[in-house]
Amino acid sequence: MQQYIVRRTLLNIVVIFMVISLVFLALRAAPGEFALRQAGAQITDVSSMEEAIEIVRHDLGLDKPILEQYGRFATGVLRGDLGDSFVSKKPVMLELKDRLGPSIELGILQIIVAIVVAVPIGIVSAIRQDTWLDYILRFFAIFWLAVPSFFVGVLLLYSFARWGHWSPPITNYKGFFEDPFLNMQAMVLPAVAGGLATGAIIMRFLRSQMLEVLRQDYVRTAWSKGLRERAVVLRHALTNALIPVLTVIGLLLATVASGNVVLETLFQLPGIGFYAVNAVQQHDYPVVQGVVLVTAAGLVFVNLLVDITYAWLDPRIRYG
Repeated sequence: MQQYIVRRTLLNIVVIFMVISLVFLALRAAPGEFALRQAGAQITDVSSMEEAIEIVRHDLGLDKPILEQYGRFATGVLRGDLGDSFVSKKPVMLELKDRLGPSIELGILQIIVAIVVAVPIGIVSAIRQDTWLDYILRFFAIFWLAVPSFFVGVLLLYSFARWGHWSPPITNYKGFFEDPFLNMQAMVLPAVAGGLATGAIIMRFLRSQMLEVLRQDYVRTAWSKGLRERAVVLRHALTNALIPVLTVIGLLLATVASGNVVLETLFQLPGIGFYAVNAVQQHDYPVVQGVVLVTAAGLVFVNLLVDITYAWLDPRIRYG
C-alpha cells in the first residue's frame, strides 16, 4: 500500500504540472491582457498608449520570452510562491488561503445534502423496484439531473424573497466560526441548489448498484437465513454497493468545484470560484494559475483518498 501511495503521489505531481502548464500557455494565447486594460484605464492619448502598454508589460514581466516566464512560474511553484496578483498586488497564496474556507465549506455542504438525499432514495428505489414509489423517485432524480444548479439557485432566491420575505445575507458574509447562524443563512441555498443535482447522480448510480448486489448469491443466502430486511439491505447489500459509488462521488467533486464557480458568483460568496471569475475578467494571470493549481491538487488528492478507502471498505482489494 505504501508503494502504491508513493507512485500515485508522484504521478499526481506530474498531472498537476501538466494541467497548470496548459493553463499557463492558454492564458498567454487568449486575446486581450491585463497590460492593455491597465494602460487603457490610465491613458487616453492614442499616441502614448503603446508606450504605456510596454511599461505595464515590463513591470509585470510579460515582455520576457514565454519560456523565461514559464521558468519563473515553475520555479515559484516549487518554492510555494504563486506570485502576486496583478490587481491587488498581494501574494496569490495569501488570497487563496482567505478564500479556501467558503469554497471548502460549500463543497462539503453540497456533498452532505447529496448523500442525505441520494442514499435513502437510492435504497428505497432499488428494494421497491418497478413499483409506483420507484417510478416517482426515478422521476425525481431525472428531473433534478435536467435542471441546472444555477437555475435552481435563482428559483430558490426568488421563491424565498417573494413568498418567504427572506433573502440570504449576500453582501454581509461571515465565516462559520465568526458567526455560525449568519454563515448558515448564506450557505444553505447554494448548498441545496448544488446538492440536489449531485444527489440525483449518486441516487441513480446507487440504485443500479443496489439492484446488482441484491441479485448476488450471498444476499439470497442472507434472505434464506431469515434475517430482517434492514440487516440484509444495510449490512450486506449497501456496504458492497457503496464501493463503486465512492468513485462517482470522487469524480463528482470536480463537478461540484466547477459548479461552485457559478453558485459562488450568483450568491456572492467570497470563495475561490468567485475569485476566479473576477480574475478571468481582469486577465489576472497569477490568480487564475493559482486557482487551477489548488483545484487540481485537491481533485487528485481526493481521488487518491477514494482509492485508499476502497481497501478499507473491502479487505479483498489490495494495491501492489
